[in-house]
Amino acid sequence: MILEGSCHCRAVRFSIESDTPYPYQRCYCSICRKTQGGGGYAVNLMGWADSLKVEGKEHINIYHARIEDGSQSPVERHFCGKCGSALWVYHDKWPDLMHPFASAIDTALPVPPETVHIMTEFKAEWVEIPEGPEHVSFSGYPNKSIEVWHDSVISGASGSEDQSR
Repeated sequence: MILEGSCHCRAVRFSIESDTPYPYQRCYCSICRKTQGGGGYAVNLMGWADSLKVEGKEHINIYHARIEDGSQSPVERHFCGKCGSALWVYHDKWPDLMHPFASAIDTALPVPPETVHIMTEFKAEWVEIPEGPEHVSFSGYPNKSIEVWHDSVISGASGSEDQSR
């Protein structure tokens, strides 16, 4: 599926091919929450880096967060320098992948059959994490990758079973 996205002021527009379009995983880590998550979390999708097409590259800035030990995170958080909209995340550990923020996507996305809440140990106190059969929570990262979760949804298996890829 081709995902098309943009920043709020539309100075940056992009498209990316994705096999994993369900906006299912909410990250509550302090970096996602403070740089992108107005609801107390951020939602990342996954796309293929070699398919990324960008208009308005000159307006993109990159932020490297400081992590607990004071070092700089290797994760690149791309955002529009004009309006501040978060666009996507990139980590050179996975050079084939880009992770656009669902909030920047203009293409209609499918409704996920469940929501996975990750890094919940870092959530803000005012945030209430929904519970029930459509919600799965992890204090840190789940063992299941975004691709494995999507494969399980497509095959009809429960996406909440935690497995490694």
